[in-house]
Amino acid sequence: MNDMSVSEAVASRRSVRGFLDKAVPLETLRRVMDKARMAPSGCNFQPWEATIVSGEPLKALQQRMLAASPQDPMEYDYNAPSQSPVHLARVQELGGTMYETMGIARTDKDARDAFMEANVLSFGAPALLLCYFPRFMKEAQWSDVGMWLQTIMLLLREEGLDSCPQEYMGLYARLIKDFLGVSDETHIFFCGIAIGWRDASLPVNNFERPRVPLDQQVQFLGF
Repeated sequence: MNDMSVSEAVASRRSVRGFLDKAVPLETLRRVMDKARMAPSGCNFQPWEATIVSGEPLKALQQRMLAASPQDPMEYDYNAPSQSPVHLARVQELGGTMYETMGIARTDKDARDAFMEANVLSFGAPALLLCYFPRFMKEAQWSDVGMWLQTIMLLLREEGLDSCPQEYMGLYARLIKDFLGVSDETHIFFCGIAIGWRDASLPVNNFERPRVPLDQQVQFLGF
């Protein structure tokens, strides 16, 4: 475990899109997940559920996804904010910087398709957390699940590990739930989190991530 402050964990956490071929020990994952139980949730509902897959089960799931088409309709619309010009610009800025860093031109369909396939393979991560919860959970509980997942990602940094939250996995939600034995009728699939050791040599893991200035997002009154 690294001697890392919370501030350092927040600053160094990023969506890693290239992992080393190095297994993550089960005891490390159990330690992270046990600590994450203390994440906050309204009324202490603790709405989150998850399965973490690795090894042969992960490979089997990935092969199923590669052989399938994305479901229609999607499990939920994760791209709705793109209807706003302000938020669409943020997506485009990130995407443009990321693809430029990887040397992939806008017109290079083959390279872009290969990168999308890398999403299915969780960018080579040796472990994948799959998060789902009962369908009767509402907006407040979705927020609780997000706080739990952020807690997990920061605890992974404390262990020297990295992650990539993958709402993209929602395109295969029913397939994933069927693979895990989770009922599509009772549960909604939220996202995957790729977990592993960052390949620091890859440009895609090193580009500057754009963020909105603080004063455009937060007001301070009464100080």
